[in-house]
Order: sequence, then C-alpha cells, then structure tokens
Amino acid sequence: MLELGQNTAAGGSNNVFDATDATFMSDVVEQSQKVPVIVDFWAPWCGPCKTLGPQLEAAVAAANGAVKMAKVNVDENQMIAGQLRVQSIPTVYAFWQGQPIDGFQGAVPGSEIEAFVKRVVEASGGDASGGLDEAVAAAEEFLENGAAEDAAATFAAVLEEMPDNAAALGGLVRAHIALGDTEQAEAILNGASVDIAKTPELETAFAQLELAKQAADAGPVGELQDKLNTDPDDHQSRFDLAQALYAGGDAEGAVEALLELFRRDREWNEGAAKAQLFTIFDALAPNDAIALNGRRKLSSLIFA
Repeated sequence: MLELGQNTAAGGSNNVFDATDATFMSDVVEQSQKVPVIVDFWAPWCGPCKTLGPQLEAAVAAANGAVKMAKVNVDENQMIAGQLRVQSIPTVYAFWQGQPIDGFQGAVPGSEIEAFVKRVVEASGGDASGGLDEAVAAAEEFLENGAAEDAAATFAAVLEEMPDNAAALGGLVRAHIALGDTEQAEAILNGASVDIAKTPELETAFAQLELAKQAADAGPVGELQDKLNTDPDDHQSRFDLAQALYAGGDAEGAVEALLELFRRDREWNEGAAKAQLFTIFDALAPNDAIALNGRRKLSSLIFA
C-alpha cells in the first residue's frame, strides 16, 4: 500500500521554511538554481495571509520536493520586500534560476493556488503531481479489479496530500459505493470543496451515487418484464425495469428501456426518462460505448 502521507511528513519541514533579508540570497536566489522556490510575503496581522499561507504550504507539500516555499515576514524583513516592490500582502513570487517567473497578490481560491504551483513546477521541467497521478491510477486499477477497500485506502492517502484532488475525491466516493456504503459516499461528496464541486470527476461520482441509492429500491427484473409483457404502456414499470437492470449491472439494457420509454412518451413524469438517461450517461465514462450510442439514439429521437 502506498504510504503517501509519510513521504510528505518526512520532507515537509525542508520544503517550507522562513527566509530573512540576510538569508534570501542563499535560501531563495541560489537555491532556485536547482529547484523553484515560491516566496510568500506575509505579516502576523494580515487576515488573508492566514488563509493563503496554509493552502500554499499544502500545495507545495503535495509536490513532494518538486518546489520549495520560503515565508518572509515583511514586518521583520522590509529590505527584501522593498527591493521586490511588495506593496500589499499577501504577495507571492516564484523564483526559478535566480529570477522571478510568476506571482500573484491577495488571497485566491484553492484551485488557483494548485494551478499556480503546477505552473511553477512545470516551468522548471518538474512533475507537479509529486507522484499523485500515479497513485490515483493505481487506485483506479484496484477499483476496476474489485479491490474496493484497497482503492478507498489509496484514494484517501492521495487526499491527505492534496485535499482538493477531484480525481481522488470522486474515486473515494465510487469506492465506498462499490463497498455498499452509500451513506459514507454521500457524506464525502457533501464535504467537497466548492472549488471542485462541479468537476467532471465529482459529477460522475454524484451520478453513480444517485443510481446506487435507486438500486436499493429496484424490483425484480422478471416481475417487471412480466408487467410490460401484459401492458407495454405501463410506463412506471418500464422505468422501474431500467433501474433494476442498471442495478444488476446491465447498463446497456437500462439505456434501451429508457429510450423506449422516451419514444413512447417523452413527457411522462416530467421527462423522467430523459433525466434518468442523462444520469446514466454521467455515471459512465465519456468515451464509454454505451453512453456514446445512447446519446446518439436519444438525439435521433429528440430531433426526429
């Protein structure tokens, strides 16, 4: 099992440090010849600094040594702040090979902080993920092979390094769904940061969670099919059949049942067939053949 948290803890104190007027040349300028150094200009009385600092530290820690961070208290180190024309705080600069290459002022959303750190690392030719992408891929492989507990543990380890990693958070939700723990999956999803709430990874997880909750009430496929054989216009039974088919792992059968319901009465139950189709499409991978074919057939019916 990957021990991601231990790696960061071991090196975190070396990657985030205080710099002063006296040490700035060696700690930042000279050190940036080998690894990019982000400089956070802050002060104890600065409210936004108290929010930005920990978020920036977390993003730097998640890079696992691909970037370092120097914290400069402007109250105590006015010379270097003046030389770099720091006029308000928080101000953040990134140095690479002795020169500032990027920066921003003020508190910004967590997603922008992560993007900033990624840009800085990539500008130096490094890997901004710090190996987290590989860990997410490993967790996805666990999940695909039915090892949901291992997948959940790996996704959770990634989130310890980068709490707003949408791929890991969505994966953790899906892992708990696979374990049959929809309550925990829903709690994790509800706790997602607003910065990543609308990402494709979380939208997929949300769709899968909705379908998993429906599956708990799905009726027997055989009984529902018998009802439809007796009355093909029993729309509720056809809708229930689609839920039961999906719950049984037959996504293609569920899509076909819903397409037939839409063909018979697209307005039934306020367009429930179309809405359910979109939920299934969102739950599947964008390039999934069932989703692609289903979308094509639905479009044909809509514009027929």
